[in-house]
Amino acid sequence: MIGLSAVIVAAEDDTASILAARDAGGAPALPSGPFDPVADRTFELAVRAFARTQTGFEMGYVEQLYTFGDRGRESPRADMGASAASDARIVSVGYLALTPNKPAASAGAVWRDWYDFFPWEDHRGGRPGMIDDVIAPALAAWASNARDPDAATARMRLLFGLDGATWNEERALDRYELLYEAGLVAEAGRDRGSGSGLALGLAMASDHRRILATALGRLRAKIKYRPVVFELMPRTFTLSALQRVVEAIVGLTLHKQNFRRAIDRTGVLADAGARTTDTGGRPAALFRVRDGVIRQPAASGIGVPARRG
Repeated sequence: MIGLSAVIVAAEDDTASILAARDAGGAPALPSGPFDPVADRTFELAVRAFARTQTGFEMGYVEQLYTFGDRGRESPRADMGASAASDARIVSVGYLALTPNKPAASAGAVWRDWYDFFPWEDHRGGRPGMIDDVIAPALAAWASNARDPDAATARMRLLFGLDGATWNEERALDRYELLYEAGLVAEAGRDRGSGSGLALGLAMASDHRRILATALGRLRAKIKYRPVVFELMPRTFTLSALQRVVEAIVGLTLHKQNFRRAIDRTGVLADAGARTTDTGGRPAALFRVRDGVIRQPAASGIGVPARRG
């Protein structure tokens, strides 16, 4: 059986949001459903239809994210696995969709800040206190009982930037999977029937938070080598607004001048010939994406040093 799921991302100012539907139990869920090889012509058309039906949203930019096929993973929707054999392998194909605005959702869907699901990933205001106060002690207790305590300790140190290790924002999936393996997120307790785990972010239906973590890491990496961030921007925008969107995605604050030099190097933007006073200070120049530039194979992303303090 093949399931399809969509991570729909929008960014406004300093918030990156995902469009969440609801499963039968009321938990946040990604728009998803089973692929019908008879009725559905392609995976992408089918996942677009699920998104439209479950959220009222018509997806624009879409790319295939990943194929999830691990044995033992939950079905993408509860109703998909109800009639399947207990040992059936259910494969889910995830898609990433980007939109420059957040239209009103329907059918009970809602836009949620993706840091509601991964609060340890947002370092824009400094290192989240929950990493050292909650996550590190809980992981240390887990590592001490692991089959190889030294390897488990090294893994948690590397992923969560402990003991002076560098934080790598792109490893969002690895961090979530470590928390799941250690039984520290609600989904782990739910799946194992052993309790609710720690209150580390908002839990999701099925394995949708794992799919969302995959999208988070993918987008954080991709904006550095491809100009996909502009799929999240309106027709015209200020450089400050663009920087806030990039910061919302990577969860880090950026050096303003380095960021602007990096933008200049891409050659993607053109002066829109207008200014705005919406910033509250001096009128700021508005920019637009050059026609056809971001579709060119040679178009680059935004690779700039970030403040990691």
